[in-house]
Amino acid sequence: MDDGTLYYSLREMTELLKRHYGKKTILLIDEYDVPLAKANERGYYEPMIRLIRSLFGTALKTNENLYFAVLTGCLRVAKESIFTGLNNFNVFSVTDVDFDEYFGFSDEEVRAMLDYYGLGDNYESVKEWYDGYRFGNTEIYCPWDVSCYCGKHRNNAKLPPQNYWINTSGNDVVRHFVKDMGNHKAAAKIEMERLIDGETVEKEIRQELTYPELYTSADNIWSALFMTGYLTWRGEPDGNRFRLVIPNQEIRNIFVDQILALFRESAAGKAAGR
Repeated sequence: MDDGTLYYSLREMTELLKRHYGKKTILLIDEYDVPLAKANERGYYEPMIRLIRSLFGTALKTNENLYFAVLTGCLRVAKESIFTGLNNFNVFSVTDVDFDEYFGFSDEEVRAMLDYYGLGDNYESVKEWYDGYRFGNTEIYCPWDVSCYCGKHRNNAKLPPQNYWINTSGNDVVRHFVKDMGNHKAAAKIEMERLIDGETVEKEIRQELTYPELYTSADNIWSALFMTGYLTWRGEPDGNRFRLVIPNQEIRNIFVDQILALFRESAAGKAAGR
């Protein structure tokens, strides 16, 4: 497939849909930045930037077939060069109040869902394992976890809770947290242990990062953990400084099983002279 066909594919799709249904198209793009993350890890970031810039530019700019578009991703889009020339979009991050109740399941929705599947008695366990994420001023549950839990437990309510979230998220940020902390590694391990014990750590969070910047400093790596859902925050921020905390038991298990294990592996490798 030639580049021109790729660049105009989304725009052509909106045109065909409008022609068929007689209405302007609503374009929903989930995890728009996953190709950027993969490209950054594997050495073709700049070509991917060019592709997505052209793809989105033709689809989202002066497209008479488009009603509106919604994009989701881990990084804020404002600083990415893929949106050059687009000035008619709004960015809502995990710290923004607008639409904060729509980024996950509310407590009321989870109670209703559990009751529907005959799992009302499991509410406290579900709350401990999958609640705790904060968007704006609202505390929410991870919808994927709750949906998977109901699917697994509706025929056997006695099953223990499971980790579902880790299977849907990349582990690159976890690996980089241990690998790229440099001289901050010892302090980071102590702070991780504090988080696992239920304490908070205060960090400067940069929400406008590009993927090549993510692992260039210790602060940026903490920001990556925050933006990818491994950490959330409590209280009120002081400017860009947030009190970070592990949101729930599921993520706490990930920290214990993966991050601390990677720290031990790194220490063993260093001791062996590797």
